[in-house]
Amino acid sequence: PLPRDRPPLMVAHDRGDLAGRDHPSLVEALDAFTRAPLDQVEIDVDVKLAGREEEIVAAVREQGLSDRVMFSGMELESLRALAQLAPEMRRGWTLPKVSGDWRRSTLAKPFLRAAMANLRARLPRVVASRAAELGVWSVWVFHPLVSPRLVESAHASGLAVFAWTVDDVERQRELVALGVDGLVSNDPRTFRESIGVAAA
Repeated sequence: PLPRDRPPLMVAHDRGDLAGRDHPSLVEALDAFTRAPLDQVEIDVDVKLAGREEEIVAAVREQGLSDRVMFSGMELESLRALAQLAPEMRRGWTLPKVSGDWRRSTLAKPFLRAAMANLRARLPRVVASRAAELGVWSVWVFHPLVSPRLVESAHASGLAVFAWTVDDVERQRELVALGVDGLVSNDPRTFRESIGVAAA
């Protein structure tokens, strides 16, 4: 059963988003996926902070969604905890590990291009060497870091590749051509134009 002595887990993009408007609790959001038209949709629960994995797994199981949920996250501690608590559920490793919208930092801008190029070059090796240890099913990668080498390396390791967060139709088409297995967008309606399917 879910612990009742802690604040409810909320569904939000980040702390700023959480503070800016009302949000459903995780239980409320999961409950919506038990009824039409969402009762056929698979769900990714992106865990932002480590420490409450037991409650998250309990919420998913209480709603009977274990076979439709996958977890993702940047925190290795969280991924390892989820592997122990719910080995039957798929897990994804989100890369790179960042906090807040680091792209908006004025101080970071002069270094960002070089850092991104370096990370883009290293990421295929990192994924190949660490994914097996983490026991993940997929990698969720910031879309400018997705390269042909990364997709090839991930697929050779048996991993699906999801690119986040891309709202530009042309970039979506480029990523599909590279062989990514999924796209994350703030506006899924763009998928009609980029890949010819309607969002659920």
